[in-house]
Amino acid sequence: MRVLGIETSCDETGVAIYDTDRGLLADALYSQVAMHAEFGGVVPELASRDHTRRLLPLIQQVLDEAGMARSELDAIAYTAGPGLVGALMVGASTAHGMARALAIPVLGVHHMEGHLMAPMLEDSPPDFPFVALLVSGGHTQLVEVRGQGRYRLLGESVDDAAGEAFDKTAKMLGLAYPGGPQVARLAETGDPKRFRFPRPMTDRPGLDFSFSGLKTHTLTTLKQLERDGQLDEQARADVARAFEEAVVDTLVIKCRRALDDTGLKRLVMAGGVSANARLRERLAHEAEKRSAQVYYPRGRFCTDNGAMIALAGARRLLAGERDAIGQMKAVPRWPMETLEPPA
Repeated sequence: MRVLGIETSCDETGVAIYDTDRGLLADALYSQVAMHAEFGGVVPELASRDHTRRLLPLIQQVLDEAGMARSELDAIAYTAGPGLVGALMVGASTAHGMARALAIPVLGVHHMEGHLMAPMLEDSPPDFPFVALLVSGGHTQLVEVRGQGRYRLLGESVDDAAGEAFDKTAKMLGLAYPGGPQVARLAETGDPKRFRFPRPMTDRPGLDFSFSGLKTHTLTTLKQLERDGQLDEQARADVARAFEEAVVDTLVIKCRRALDDTGLKRLVMAGGVSANARLRERLAHEAEKRSAQVYYPRGRFCTDNGAMIALAGARRLLAGERDAIGQMKAVPRWPMETLEPPA
């Protein structure tokens, strides 16, 4: 089955073609980062309009790269949620329109299930069961995964997600959007011994996260440095390093607890923050101490992309799942644990 995957949940337009026999045939991504950077964050209306402009040319691009005509597609999968409702509607309406014209099945896919499946695009994919750390811009979750659609939420952020905290800290430091890569780059020159920031919610049982207090502590530190006339470039780098170390330590501590609590030996990490080099290094070290394994997608599949949607959709389409004709889905809030296994 050759599945066209469409991802338009936020600020990246992703399209891919996945063949259930041959694997990924083609993928393309257009990022809106430059457009939104002027405003310091995603502007929903601008995101929707840009998806409308980019989506059809990207679909034609991946068809050309795969050497296929539209008539050779067997199904279409699109991101149905969670995400920005206007952006989701662009992908959903395009997918349903194409599917109706081609007389092929179409299916709305859960965005976070797509991230969960992204490491399975690699040559050595993880086997079920495993613990998943999902760390994207709007989500920080730990999930026990027994199979596709068999999810148990272990913990999640009660306020800001890790990606949001990175973006807001970057803004405090005068860095460009998106914040994660910018903070990590600045942190490389920071002194790890100058500041030690709190590791939130690690001094109590449980697997939930909270990053709003860490964000406030960062702001307080920066204001004190400014009052003391010490807020130079080195101080900014030192603060960035302390913030990054605190986020990474918190995520690692919670992952360690999740592996211990479930008794599992495989950890999957996905989402934009999973590209952080320090986080990957620390989790690999923790996994080695526990004779466990860590899996994550290559860099371009950490952020939102069409390939993960095509793969997640293909697995469900093969089981016979599909949207009813004319009933496209756009669900801004959609708990992943409400999903069911493919039939």
